[in-house]
Amino acid sequence: MAQILVVDDEIGIRELLSEILADEGHQVLLAENAGAARRVRGAQRPDLVLLDIWMPDTDGITLLKEWAGNGQLTMPVVMMSGHGTIETAVEATRIGALDYLEKPIALQRLLATVKRALRNQDAPVARRLSLAALGRSAALAELKKRLAQLAQVGAPLMLRGERGMQSEIFVRHLLSAGAPFVTGIEALNDPPSEVLSRAAGGILFVSDLAGLSRNEQKNLEFLLVRAEKHKARVVSFSLVEPQRLVSEHDFDADLATRLSELVIALPAVREFAEEVPDIAALELAQLVEGRVCPPRRFSTAALNALRHHSWPGNLAQLAAVVKNLALTALDEEVQLSDVERVLSAHSAPMAAGELPLDQPYREARDAFEKLYFEYQLSRENGSMSKVADRTGLERTHLYRKLKALGLPVGRREEG
Repeated sequence: MAQILVVDDEIGIRELLSEILADEGHQVLLAENAGAARRVRGAQRPDLVLLDIWMPDTDGITLLKEWAGNGQLTMPVVMMSGHGTIETAVEATRIGALDYLEKPIALQRLLATVKRALRNQDAPVARRLSLAALGRSAALAELKKRLAQLAQVGAPLMLRGERGMQSEIFVRHLLSAGAPFVTGIEALNDPPSEVLSRAAGGILFVSDLAGLSRNEQKNLEFLLVRAEKHKARVVSFSLVEPQRLVSEHDFDADLATRLSELVIALPAVREFAEEVPDIAALELAQLVEGRVCPPRRFSTAALNALRHHSWPGNLAQLAAVVKNLALTALDEEVQLSDVERVLSAHSAPMAAGELPLDQPYREARDAFEKLYFEYQLSRENGSMSKVADRTGLERTHLYRKLKALGLPVGRREEG
């Protein structure tokens, strides 16, 4: 028996679905609008939600985005509408809905959809950060538009970015609902026919081009040639540009050219710093939902501190810091002092091995300055006046230097 939440503003629909589902042995929870649905979801974890799109207080798409954004989309959701559009259905599935039912709902279609949604309820729900829940910043809003534009293109795509960007989050935004996603270098060592069969109609993602051996490169080239026939798209990620892949990582030049037919640069976290509080809150909510930690929430001061950190380790570092806070905070509300304690532990002095000694002087100087100011910003929690005092730079010069290095300027409230 499953617990199913039915959200619809029409009492007749609620009663009809409740009767049908109860006859099938399910426990049915009812909500007449989004507000009631929020209360039920906050108190319980239903196994499935049937969610109407058009409701008077808050529409179903907005509620779906809200659940996706706060980490509560841990159950399958099936959207319902009597006058929906294909665009609405596509948007819902991109956000995280499993399926779409058109009213009036045929009995057999309803039962088949519910059965499919509940089929894998014993498996753990995949909990990952989704780009669909973000987009407040100009950097991510523009990136989402470009990815949406390229989602229907079958050509190979290379993503470029810094270490720790968790590139799979961005690749999955290209994926159609229900399409397969095959990832990992391990797949390049499997029989090519099996890999193509698994990736057919979806994406084959190679997350670290620089780490591929020559044999793995040959296998990737073999797959690339046959991917179009299987309607599988090859997407890759590289920390370095294609030319450096060839010159520094023993990468096949022709393969690098083919993989970089389309290239998109991923912005570093410092370029969408205004998203950090939302990302941190989402990561924490997912840990709570997964029972990794007791109930936790961030104070406003704690979120502001995370917002002003420079995050040289990008999303991977942010996720590690949030998990550390979730497991080591002593109170339900994570305080500023907790963030300062954990960030201090994550901001160890730069090791000699991290110095860019094998680069030309100008590049090595810029790389060192970037590491130096990232460390100072982290140490002083983004306070520009404190960084200026510690580094001996006049404030205006410091602003110009940080902008030239592509680093975020910190807090400006100090006089």
